[in-house]
Amino acid sequence: MIEVAPLKFGVVFKHAFSQVTVFKNFVKDVIDIDINIDKVHTEYEYPTQIGFVKSKYDLFAEDIEKRIIVEIQHIKEEDFFDRFLYYHLISLVEQIGTYQKYQFEKTVYTIVVLTSLPRDKSVQFSCAVSDMSPIDEHGKKHNIYPHRLIFLCPRLVNEDTPVNVKTWLELIEDSLDGKLEENKFTAQKFKDILNAIHQQRIDPALLAQIKDEAAWEDVKREERKEGFEAGVQLGLQEGEKRGVQQGIQLAHLETAQKMLSDGIPLETVLKYTGLSEIDLKES
Repeated sequence: MIEVAPLKFGVVFKHAFSQVTVFKNFVKDVIDIDINIDKVHTEYEYPTQIGFVKSKYDLFAEDIEKRIIVEIQHIKEEDFFDRFLYYHLISLVEQIGTYQKYQFEKTVYTIVVLTSLPRDKSVQFSCAVSDMSPIDEHGKKHNIYPHRLIFLCPRLVNEDTPVNVKTWLELIEDSLDGKLEENKFTAQKFKDILNAIHQQRIDPALLAQIKDEAAWEDVKREERKEGFEAGVQLGLQEGEKRGVQQGIQLAHLETAQKMLSDGIPLETVLKYTGLSEIDLKES
């Protein structure tokens, strides 16, 4: 048993899976494709914005023939499935540079890893694949489009989970409590990822980022509860619909003060709470 940095944190996941060998092995087992890459980009953005909303990919790699995109999401948002479909489609639309030729020369694979279960229980699988291939009136599927959007949920591994994917998901799930039974993952392909998340080998700068993200997750849980309670109370007192919004704003301010007290940089606090410096000064 070893102590590890949990792969539920985005900074840890990107640190581990941005290693070229790890990325290639993971992609090979998930979509059964060998890719030829020499770099995995983190926080990647296309040079030219596509659409009205800027897209940023946690992990992005591209070879001459294929484009592989990996995104991690461990907090369920209301626009969850739509958002990742949007990311997936943007990587297709980006390839169309002229009205004279509507053709996708590169295949896009988007892999989404969910390290927590949505509260609404909308996910009941460990592995699900979405494609765009049409099905005719006879029930026959026509494999016209090779693009794939793949969802993986480590917490729901079961006897039907694909064999090649199963051990990866078990490794991710085993890391979530900060401890991992390394004897279960002795294959050579897991060596680099185990080294990357081993607690004693983590760079101090990365450790600071992990602590910031962990602190934010903690205060965000409290904020949801406090925001709801404060909002309901204000709504009852004032009889106004904006009571809940005001309560949430108060919770944001309290959260910001706690984060600042814990030594989290002001820039990070503003980023995660959505507040401005003026909001903090006026509170």
